[in-house]
Amino acid sequence: MTALSRGARVLFLLGAAVFFGLPLLWLLLAPTRTADDLTTGSPLGFGSLGNVGDAWSHLTSYNDGEITLWIGNSIIYATASVALALLLCVPAGYALAKHDFAGRRALLTLSIMTMILPPAALVLPLYLEMSALDLTGTVWSVILPLSFYPFGVYLAFLHFRANLPDSLLDAGRVDGASELRLFWSVAVPLARPAIALIAFFGFVRCWTDFFLPFVMLSDDRTFTLQLGLMSLLQSTGAVNNSSGFADLDIHQPEAALAGLVAGAPLLIGFVLAQRFLRTGLLAGAEKG
Repeated sequence: MTALSRGARVLFLLGAAVFFGLPLLWLLLAPTRTADDLTTGSPLGFGSLGNVGDAWSHLTSYNDGEITLWIGNSIIYATASVALALLLCVPAGYALAKHDFAGRRALLTLSIMTMILPPAALVLPLYLEMSALDLTGTVWSVILPLSFYPFGVYLAFLHFRANLPDSLLDAGRVDGASELRLFWSVAVPLARPAIALIAFFGFVRCWTDFFLPFVMLSDDRTFTLQLGLMSLLQSTGAVNNSSGFADLDIHQPEAALAGLVAGAPLLIGFVLAQRFLRTGLLAGAEKG
């Protein structure tokens, strides 16, 4: 590699780091400053930690602390959806990988086709289905659709197919183990990294989903954090000074802090699960 090409690569990497890193740096620094300071001062200056406390106090004063209710709702929706998705995805992926039955290939193809569909395309039929069951506006109108996770089925299928030898299952059958016992005592323990991977990506999907709760929920007390923050930012002066509640103390620093709060659970989950995530990703790669 010539000095010119090395210089071009370094220049490209530096440019990419500045382009993508500056918005993140602004997001981290903005809650430490006041709205006036953000408007008139340097865009990347540091204010004080006291301003962070003030911004959080302003956020929690909105509608008697409704933001904490939205955080709790998001945790409930995401946790319940991921738990249901795991109960469905892991056995389905195991059956598709290790059992031969009529329609197996069609089910696998259907899972892949559903996986690549844009989520927004399914929202209307899901709304009609929830409406027919009289579940719109309830927590189940969010939890049940989000527990349908074809990508999780495909990940479980790939893991069991690549990492669970048929000879190990055959040895268990020779010893008299039932199919349920083989799944629970042999397949599931060996699939812990894959289960962690499915749980993490499923949680990210549920936590960040906006359109489904937007269509299903109408009472702001049942909103997710993403949906609630949209409502908060639209009805205050954070992004729209002409709104009816522009006089509330919610401006750019509060909006930036709300964005950090929305992303914090994902970052914490990634840090806690990174060992399992790395193992799950490398398991498939090593076999491949």
